[in-house]
Amino acid sequence: MAEFDETNKKITIKLVYYGPAMSGKTSNLMRLHDMLAPDLKGEIMTLETQNDRTLFFDLLPLGFRTPSGWLIKLKLYTVPGQVVHDATRKAVLSRADGVVFVADSQQSQGVNNSEAFQNLEENVSRVGLDFETLPLVVQFNKRDLPNILTESEIKTRWAAAPWPLVLASALDGTGIKETFIQLLQAVYPILNQQVALDDVHGMDMPAFISAVVGD
Repeated sequence: MAEFDETNKKITIKLVYYGPAMSGKTSNLMRLHDMLAPDLKGEIMTLETQNDRTLFFDLLPLGFRTPSGWLIKLKLYTVPGQVVHDATRKAVLSRADGVVFVADSQQSQGVNNSEAFQNLEENVSRVGLDFETLPLVVQFNKRDLPNILTESEIKTRWAAAPWPLVLASALDGTGIKETFIQLLQAVYPILNQQVALDDVHGMDMPAFISAVVGD
């Protein structure tokens, strides 16, 4: 549930990019940071190991004010994909308001994708969230590489999944903002139910998304 601070008139929303190691979670945030309006975003914070892999998490803060004068802050995190960092993944996932699962499109990464998605489902339950109602978007990244699953193969394999699927390439920016907008569209109805964004704060879904992405 979003953090609601009535004293300071602030609502904080936590969004998490989850997925296997090296699937492009950090690249998603860095590319998104490039695409968003400068007056909306803070500096992206990244902690890396010597091998350029995320050790703890990345954080991209965004913020804007509603017509009612409240500050809405969005905090975007990534989790480390390596198996040994499961405790960190759970800590970052705790109290998340929405998740992007970043899968690797390469044919060789099917097992890693499956294991990471299963880990996401398990950790969502462990931190007290409901996997059935958690806003979730599945992104297949690295569409610029050779030996990737075709769009048809992905859609067939995920035909029964209820979540939006987005094909992306963090390298050239394809699908990055679209993924984020899909997540915002999934998050908004729940947020609106929690804090009456439309009725009290004067922000319907189009206005909310426009305020976040700066279009």
